[in-house]
Amino acid sequence: MSIKFRLTLMSFLQFFIWGSWLISLGGYLGRNLGFEGGQIGAIFATLGIASLIMPGIVGIIADKWVNAERLLGICHLLGAAALFYASTAIDYDHMYWAMLLNLLFYMPTIALNNTVAYNALEQYNYDIVKVFPPIRTFGTIGFIVAMWVVDLTGFKNTNAQLYLAGVAAVVLGLYSFTLPKCIPAKSQRKSLLSAFGLDALVLFKRRKMAVFFLFSMLLGAALQITNSYGDLFIGSFKSIPQYANAFGVKHSVILLSISQMSETLFILTIPFFLRRFGIKNVMLMSMLAWVLRFGLFGAGDPGTGLWMLILSMIVYGMAFDFFNISGSLFVETEAKPEIRGSAQGLFMMITNGAGALMGGYASGAIVDLYSKYAADHQLISRNWPTIWYLFAGYALVIAILFAIFFKYKHRPDDMTVHH
Repeated sequence: MSIKFRLTLMSFLQFFIWGSWLISLGGYLGRNLGFEGGQIGAIFATLGIASLIMPGIVGIIADKWVNAERLLGICHLLGAAALFYASTAIDYDHMYWAMLLNLLFYMPTIALNNTVAYNALEQYNYDIVKVFPPIRTFGTIGFIVAMWVVDLTGFKNTNAQLYLAGVAAVVLGLYSFTLPKCIPAKSQRKSLLSAFGLDALVLFKRRKMAVFFLFSMLLGAALQITNSYGDLFIGSFKSIPQYANAFGVKHSVILLSISQMSETLFILTIPFFLRRFGIKNVMLMSMLAWVLRFGLFGAGDPGTGLWMLILSMIVYGMAFDFFNISGSLFVETEAKPEIRGSAQGLFMMITNGAGALMGGYASGAIVDLYSKYAADHQLISRNWPTIWYLFAGYALVIAILFAIFFKYKHRPDDMTVHH
């Protein structure tokens, strides 16, 4: 088997694990286990906690002591154990700790996956810039395939989605040990500060970067909202007779997978948009796409309003990529070469860490504010349109404030990274 194929399989499995539960878990927790909105939000906020703590710690271990491919295997096997434990949980406390444990082991594997791939391609003398993107694309394909499997098997309504993720994690965990050796570069004197992206804090001295990071955190709060509640929302139409048998309700996760498909297409447009419009306008497009993403959810339904739900899935690609990938490229061009790695770590911690943590708890509070519960905590009703319109309003306020406070003059050649 060629190294390219082996790395493609690694990338596919890496995101298949995540796709098995990330989009469908909220629906299972709400519909089947009767969790409240705030509880679901808190469980998804564990992603933020894990993103703040673990990538830095695991990065130090990979840099100094343990081969990256072995560390990747160990993390996936420990993550699998946590997923199997989560599949047995029926109360909030057990589920919360199981998912926190799982994400503490899973989140660092995203960076480790890249490290192992870059190292192997270098060993085999491949052009990383040319060869890696198609390999990474198969990660997104793995995520989509997992969503379809979970939907078509009916696993989205049961704990089987967590079993599936656990089995895939065991397979990838064992497979990782067969990959080319990625030996720690002990010569690198990487400090604790740089491992956590903290030596990039000097960027905050520049007003432009401080404003950029602040808005990255505020927008990062929006990233997980539809992952947490999208399936629960679409599934809620089942109780309305005219929508009960609609395709979108029966196959809510397949409908939601259009978002990931859109993501793969919008990635390809980023170089054009960045050169043509500059980072400020591209980030504004992302923010306005979030307004549409949430607003169309509020207005749409699985019947005559299905086109609005589909359009919402399509604009998600722009909302997600134009923020995540363009933001990452902007940080790369603004940071000095010696702190670029740390700057990327800081960007990740601010968006997927602090942002996701804030978004998980805040969105949960809003969902509960517009939900009526019986004395035994059984859900009576939930005002989904108002909830989505509030999220859309939040994204709109951020867009307006960003347009006012982020000062940036676009020069097309600014978005070139010099190594």
